[in-house]
Amino acid sequence: MSCKKGLFWGLLYVVITLSACQQERPPDVSGIDVRIELRRFEQELFAIDTNDVEKGLAQLEAKYSAFSEAFFGQLLGSKDPRIAPEGHEAYVAGFLRHQPVRQLYDTCQMLYGNFSGLLRDFKQAFQYYKYYFPEQSTPDLTTFVSEYSIGAFIYDEHSLAIGLDFFLGADYPYLQYNQGNANFSAYLTRTFNRDHLVSKTLQPLINDLLGPPPGNRLLDMMIHNGKKLYILDHLLPYTPDSVLLEITPEQVKWLKNNELEMWAYFLKENLLYSSEWQTIRKYIEYSPHSPGMPPEAPGRTANWLGWQIVRAWMKRNPEATMADLIALRDAQQLLDQSKYKPRR
Repeated sequence: MSCKKGLFWGLLYVVITLSACQQERPPDVSGIDVRIELRRFEQELFAIDTNDVEKGLAQLEAKYSAFSEAFFGQLLGSKDPRIAPEGHEAYVAGFLRHQPVRQLYDTCQMLYGNFSGLLRDFKQAFQYYKYYFPEQSTPDLTTFVSEYSIGAFIYDEHSLAIGLDFFLGADYPYLQYNQGNANFSAYLTRTFNRDHLVSKTLQPLINDLLGPPPGNRLLDMMIHNGKKLYILDHLLPYTPDSVLLEITPEQVKWLKNNELEMWAYFLKENLLYSSEWQTIRKYIEYSPHSPGMPPEAPGRTANWLGWQIVRAWMKRNPEATMADLIALRDAQQLLDQSKYKPRR
């Protein structure tokens, strides 16, 4: 090959490579105007004078009508006579006076009293949300402390609630306060930190967009969860995969290096079309490992494969929007159209 031809092919490779990188680069959303309303429910709740709880609660519930219904009615249970036979106001007063709860609140304020940095992260995520879902309104944010009931949920259509007590860091003694609670196992609490707060808070929003899985086979759920990861990745394009997947960087590397082997395993064991929940659940739900795979394999390996299948489908359908992806409910059709081939 002549030097000129070699130079030509070298330049062509560089052009193609740069073009591919540009295509993968996240869109510029800096010009998209989003306004975020942040409401610090926990600060106003714990500011109530416990000597006059009735008045303070009335004012709080008037200001936070929709959230108060969820918080007091479902999370705290203070309006349920079976949980609070002494009555709503008395139960809340006891909650506010309880020393461990006060210490928990103080810890949350020490870590999250200043929310400005996280607000910047949310703003960028909501700019991408507006870019990909222009018909959707920007969610508002409400922070709360409930003594370990839930980390995040959606209420009143598009409002997002953040349970600060689920983001106190891996070293926080969750199991000391919740002995025997599987929800506070070490492989889960490893991600109960600031780095994961935005990602975990957005997940209920994405769940609401997608609705329930279209079926109960492993294939249905892995494609459904793959869509969740695909959307989450596009709302947080600068967030590491280890945060999006809630696993370690080493486990992410393992997934990428063993894509073909995982796919072959699911095919060999006839798992794709299985609807036996106890057989398939650790491949799609939180779990420290995936049965039948090496110990280095994290749980939820099927979700990661579902994400790769969705990526392949979107690459073959460059004109497709996020709404188109969500609308395609047939997992088998999406798999067939993706022409998915695992990397060797």
